[in-house]
Amino acid sequence: MNKKYIIDLSVVENVSINSNYVLLKTTLSDSQPFPEIKSGQFAELKVENSPATYLRRPISINYVDVEKKEIWFLIHLVGEGTRKLALLKPKETINAVLPLGNGFTIPANKEAISPILIGGGVGVAPLLNLGKELKEHGMKPTFLLGARSKKDLLLLDMFALFGDVYVTTEDGSLGEKGFVTQHSILDKVKFDQVYCCGPKPMMVSVAKYAQANHIACEVSLENKMACGVGACLCCVENTHEGHLCVCKDGPVFKIEQLLWQI
Repeated sequence: MNKKYIIDLSVVENVSINSNYVLLKTTLSDSQPFPEIKSGQFAELKVENSPATYLRRPISINYVDVEKKEIWFLIHLVGEGTRKLALLKPKETINAVLPLGNGFTIPANKEAISPILIGGGVGVAPLLNLGKELKEHGMKPTFLLGARSKKDLLLLDMFALFGDVYVTTEDGSLGEKGFVTQHSILDKVKFDQVYCCGPKPMMVSVAKYAQANHIACEVSLENKMACGVGACLCCVENTHEGHLCVCKDGPVFKIEQLLWQI
């Protein structure tokens, strides 16, 4: 298990993507050791000047640049805590506990693996760094990203740096109309590794696709979390291995572990 840090991150840039999402780019000072971060892990970010926000907010680690000492967070504005984080300006600091949880598995037989990374909504966040990591290991990932409409799709230009990008929208405003599991690429290409993060109904559908086609599949669960270290038990998931804390034992699980009746 890699070492956890409590560190201050300095905001480099706050990018407004749309009315519901911002991208916070942060950096460490030169004196701070850069944490060993696995794709799929997350951070607990402290929210300052928010009397109603008592707990840190769990946010997926979106992207890591070791050379620049940068860590990015894709923030979905859903409550007072995340909205306060979205107001941070360059040179302001965020106190973070990271990296937390277990990340995605990188296949050992890299030359023979054709991975597809499937995401929806803010669930696309951990897939960006995973795509970069897979490419660095000699694989070419395929991204399949779904949203309600064109305006809800996130970071498409960044994903395109690391692999082929396919899109579905429910209203047909970009890509193929429908849900990710209905995209024609799933019938045209034989994939042998699936990674997925997004709303639970979407992940269950992806898991059914993977199981039906005998493809290894890992999903990143988005259960509500508080402590981030398995102490408060509010994110417990019932699995074939018993009740597991998503924040500590996940958030990434193999679909065989889960009781999704797939």
